[in-house]
Amino acid sequence: MSDQNIEQNEWTPERDSQGVSQSTHLDAMYESWFLDYASYVILERAVPDIRDGLKPVHRRILHAMKEMDDGRFNKVANIIGQTMKYHPHGDASIGDALVQLGQKDLLVETQGNWGNTFTGDRAAAPRYIEARLSKFALEVVFNPKTTDWQLSYDGRNKEPVTLPVKFPLVLAQGVEGIAVGLASKVLPHNFNELIDASIAYLRNEPFEVLPDFPAGGLADFSRYNDGQRGGRVRIRAKISKEDKKTLLISDIPFGTNTTNLIESIVNANEKGKIKIKQIEDNTSDKVEIIIHLPNNVSPDQTIDALYAFTNCEVSISPNACVIENNKPRFLGVTQILKDSTDQTVALLKRELEIQKHELEEQWHFSSLEKIFIEEKIYRNIEEAETYEAIIDVVDKGLEPYKDRFKREITREDIIRLTEIRIKRISKYDSYKADEIIRSIEDDIQDVNYKLEHLIEYAIEYFKRIKKKYGKGRERRTEIRNFENINASQVAVANVRLYVNRKEGFVGTSLRKDEFVMECSDLDELIVFQSDGTYKVTKVSDKSFVGKDIIHVDVYKRNDERTVYNVVYQDGKSNVTYIKRFPVVSVQRNKDYNFTLGTAGTKVLYFSANPNGEAEIVKVRLRPRPRLRKLYFEADFSEYQIKGKQARGNILTKNAVSTVKKKEDGVSTLGAIDIWFDESVRRLNMDENGKYLGAFKGNDRILGFMENGDFMCYGYDLTTHFDEDMFYLEKFDPEKIWTAIYYEGESGYYYVKRFKLFDSAKRISLITEHESSKLVYLSGNSSPQVKIAFDPEKGPRNRDEELVEVNEFIAEKSHKAKGKRLTSYGINNLELIEPEMPEPEDVEDTNSENSDEQSDIQLQETEGMDERNESQKDKEHDDNNGKPDELSQRTLFD
Repeated sequence: MSDQNIEQNEWTPERDSQGVSQSTHLDAMYESWFLDYASYVILERAVPDIRDGLKPVHRRILHAMKEMDDGRFNKVANIIGQTMKYHPHGDASIGDALVQLGQKDLLVETQGNWGNTFTGDRAAAPRYIEARLSKFALEVVFNPKTTDWQLSYDGRNKEPVTLPVKFPLVLAQGVEGIAVGLASKVLPHNFNELIDASIAYLRNEPFEVLPDFPAGGLADFSRYNDGQRGGRVRIRAKISKEDKKTLLISDIPFGTNTTNLIESIVNANEKGKIKIKQIEDNTSDKVEIIIHLPNNVSPDQTIDALYAFTNCEVSISPNACVIENNKPRFLGVTQILKDSTDQTVALLKRELEIQKHELEEQWHFSSLEKIFIEEKIYRNIEEAETYEAIIDVVDKGLEPYKDRFKREITREDIIRLTEIRIKRISKYDSYKADEIIRSIEDDIQDVNYKLEHLIEYAIEYFKRIKKKYGKGRERRTEIRNFENINASQVAVANVRLYVNRKEGFVGTSLRKDEFVMECSDLDELIVFQSDGTYKVTKVSDKSFVGKDIIHVDVYKRNDERTVYNVVYQDGKSNVTYIKRFPVVSVQRNKDYNFTLGTAGTKVLYFSANPNGEAEIVKVRLRPRPRLRKLYFEADFSEYQIKGKQARGNILTKNAVSTVKKKEDGVSTLGAIDIWFDESVRRLNMDENGKYLGAFKGNDRILGFMENGDFMCYGYDLTTHFDEDMFYLEKFDPEKIWTAIYYEGESGYYYVKRFKLFDSAKRISLITEHESSKLVYLSGNSSPQVKIAFDPEKGPRNRDEELVEVNEFIAEKSHKAKGKRLTSYGINNLELIEPEMPEPEDVEDTNSENSDEQSDIQLQETEGMDERNESQKDKEHDDNNGKPDELSQRTLFD
């Protein structure tokens, strides 16, 4: 580039008033223009105002819709045209913003094809769809009397500076915008919970608000950080097991749709991260994605893999930024809610003050009119010859009564009096006028009371809004604490591993060498060599780990149950050692040695045992003079498991020829202690949550569901439990259970006693009628039932009855209907569990199933006598005291 061109890029010539050429440097212009542009984008485009929670485009759309509002739907194309009077950025941006408002289903009612947020389908063209303001918006968002106005961009119209929104709208709808140098991301929150939080704040009570997403799903808000920068929210799809080969996705994470979710699943399947057979998308008004699994694929492991490798789990970083006093501010959602609630109180106060002023004006003129007519002051007007004289005559006539008024009588008041028609004066009703004045005075007194009790009035306002518009806006997102999923543990085997033992290479590309196993490309490998060295390395195409490889396997960190049994001969002393050790934690690609590390050391025997098995080996010694016994056996179970750096026990000081396995052994490790953490609904061995017991072999876990089903689970830590599961314990096939349930078809309560069996499928304990409900479930050996009869439908000679269940009904099959408790009407049922004596000199191997924790109440029948009398009569006539609703109580503690 020439110097002349460089010079032209650095400055532009201008001329002053005398025509003399001046120069203005572009860098100065850039600094000024950039700040102006950045400020404009922040204030006028991307970031919502804290006062109404709206960006300018949304505010102008709502204002235009209010102007057009006649109760009927308007074409979106017409709304866009009306909004363009206030918004200078074109019809496309207005249309997209209006569709966003309509899809949030709070301020705008829609008609037509507005797209589908679940599938990502776009809305139809603006000429085909219609919209109008919702009743909520008309009541909460607009009030011209409390609105501050400004000129529109072209000066032809007036638009609101902000709308007088009496609700934390920015938190309810959520907002996302990217400006110059900053961004705003406020997550949506639950409508009813925001109102409850506002009420709690007004009462000086503690509160917490957490996001709630329209698509539902599961969310971990442990690092939400009050919605400020640095926070993180993990959101998961809701995945359930339909059967061993079918998974159902019923909720998707916020910010995703079924299209990109399915694409991520297909991509993970193509890359070998997961294995699926087929995927179906049946989503319409509800999400329904069905995943079919191939044979021999674990559904539990697949669920974890979906969370680890697909969009079934996403992370969102909130960044609550709003405009306050014409400046961007980063605030927590708690402070935003407080500011919004304070503004609501201020707006309510302003509305009351305006209402009071209007009432006082009505009272003033009504009183003025009453005196003007009753005292016949209007007759004095006949003597006046000019308009000014009329004003003076009326003012003079009102002089004796001016002390009755609360404010000065102005010229405008007198002009209004002179405009009263003769017909109205002739038909004036003094009694009716007094009633109107008294009514106005009562209204003023009511307004004054509300102003004096402003906080109570605001609380009642929020309660009214919740009662009127909160139905159907219950929380959709389930709050959970997520466990961290180790991707390498849930990834399927998608590569084949080979080894060249002599040369010391392992990898997935050594197809001409020895095949070892199938593994995941995310796995780590542990490799042992004949001299006792070992290392952990990552799966790769080809890597050198050391010559003379004797064992290679997938390495699981923190695995204390995999035990290596070895016999090695020290290279210096020629003493043969035997040892057992696990490899719990190591650094990747670092050489370790489980022997003494001397030159010439040789491993004579090596075995890897995933469950701590201890075999018996036969040792053959080298012949030498005076050595009579050349063979002996060594049992690894006689040796303790020690650390990997321990040298081991001396097996023999004689020279060893060979060591061979003679007999397989059994595990020397104890049972696995398992806990259930209710917060994440997962099993663990970290002592988190409820202790289920010590598990080994074919032990199982028994689970009960809210609808009266039961099923058994394995104790693998990847096990996923049904969403409606409310109680778990270690399965005991000999335990007798007692269930009390309401039988929907007959309308009576039944009791049954039964043993359960190991079932991998859900099996119902109650009848199939839709009104049947499980009321009590107990594992106590001698439960009692206390029945409180209805006074009108019960027996005449007693109010209560205590039933010994063991004497009342014998043990039967779980399929049995059971025995009816009573044919009388019931007000209340209570299950009583006597304390059982401690067994003496008996090993309690199943203490986790003790009677202390087996009382499970599902139905709170107290309070049935508090219902409406007519309703009670109808219930007892129809179904002998059928309970209203199912009230669950989870007993994991």
